[in-house]
Amino acid sequence: MKTTITFYIVRHGKTLMNTLERVQGWCDSPLTDEGVAVAKDLGAGFRKIKFDAVYTSDLRRTRQTAQILLDEKGQPELPITEMKEFRECCFGSYESGENSRMWTDASIYLHYNSPEKMSEAIFRKEISGEHVLNAISSLDKLGIAETFEQLETRTHLGLKLVAEKESAKGKPLNILLVAHGMSITAMLHNLGGRELQKNHLLNASVSKVIYEDGIFKTLSVGDMSYAENGAKLRI
Repeated sequence: MKTTITFYIVRHGKTLMNTLERVQGWCDSPLTDEGVAVAKDLGAGFRKIKFDAVYTSDLRRTRQTAQILLDEKGQPELPITEMKEFRECCFGSYESGENSRMWTDASIYLHYNSPEKMSEAIFRKEISGEHVLNAISSLDKLGIAETFEQLETRTHLGLKLVAEKESAKGKPLNILLVAHGMSITAMLHNLGGRELQKNHLLNASVSKVIYEDGIFKTLSVGDMSYAENGAKLRI
């Protein structure tokens, strides 16, 4: 029997470091009130979907998002499995610094006048997140910032491990996976995500992926309708 695994891949809710416009890769911070609220909105938007398993990265902002979401949707006891493979990209010496500095340095390295011009080039498909992450890795003074290939490889490993484990149960399943903006982008980039992604992933956005017969297919990227519909239900 053909077994289909449907992944609902969520970017965590807004955090303190997001609010402060600080680089947040392997660094971590808790959700803000706004981040908690959007996680609840997303939980409400997911009420009609029964999740069979939940995975997050090993950073607390993803686990916190997942638990709030599960509490709101009515599956509070569902176990959460943390996996380091889904952790956000390591930005090396840029960690906890100002976002504007890192993105400006990367844009200059790639010969663009500003981060805005670089972003426009990304969504015109002139360059990709691969070029940007590799630029940051090259600029990192500590030599530990991850390249795009490193990030893609470890997130793909995590996705494959989960898919193989869950598909062995022999029945269709819905899997919630809470991760990070850049890690999700890299994970889905060569699984059809690059063509579908139209903007940077927002907090609580949902990307939908199916796994069938050993093949991953991205159906949507950065969908905010679940959280938007959930917000209406919570009014």
